[in-house]
Amino acid sequence: MAQMTGLKGMVFALASLLVSAGAAVPALSATALSMQTGAITSQPIGHYEFCKTHAAECDIRTRSTPAPRVTAYGWSVIRAVNADTNHEITPMTDLELYGRDEVWAYPETAGDCEDYVLLKRKRLMEKGFSPADVLITVVRKPDGEGHAVLTVRTAQGDFVLDNLDDDVKLWTKTPYRFLKRQASFNTGRWVTIENGAEIVVGSVGR
Repeated sequence: MAQMTGLKGMVFALASLLVSAGAAVPALSATALSMQTGAITSQPIGHYEFCKTHAAECDIRTRSTPAPRVTAYGWSVIRAVNADTNHEITPMTDLELYGRDEVWAYPETAGDCEDYVLLKRKRLMEKGFSPADVLITVVRKPDGEGHAVLTVRTAQGDFVLDNLDDDVKLWTKTPYRFLKRQASFNTGRWVTIENGAEIVVGSVGR
């Protein structure tokens, strides 16, 4: 009976995150709301090394399903995870922390952009979000530097959690060029983002 009660509680919590109409959809075309992913592409070396020590996290496979509609409560959880993690973790480079580059790890008190992303992803999954909908994403900043953010797939569009911004924004409202992200069907695979450059050009033109 206790196990059944716990299961009911989990189902209720998930429903409170994902089933109702939730937040308003920005006035953009359906194409712009979501990233269009393409072929399988190379896995970042830091993620490859991370998967060696976190194998179970890199072999989660899910069937392709439409992105869920997030509730108002779900959005409050997303925003809180983004802002709280940004404030809790001190930004430091891998070179400063480990003496070498491209170390992806769960941060305790300090970390770089990939570490923020890993922790945010873990926290959202603990709150009930599917691993298919919280995806590590590699982008290029306007100055040409590489950067990592977390993409949350929703029926309202793809939204970005960024350690450089406490606001959760639709991906088209960020200054980045989107290059690739984790595949929604396999957490150990990566796919290209086909319309990333188009969005940057469109944003500059507005």
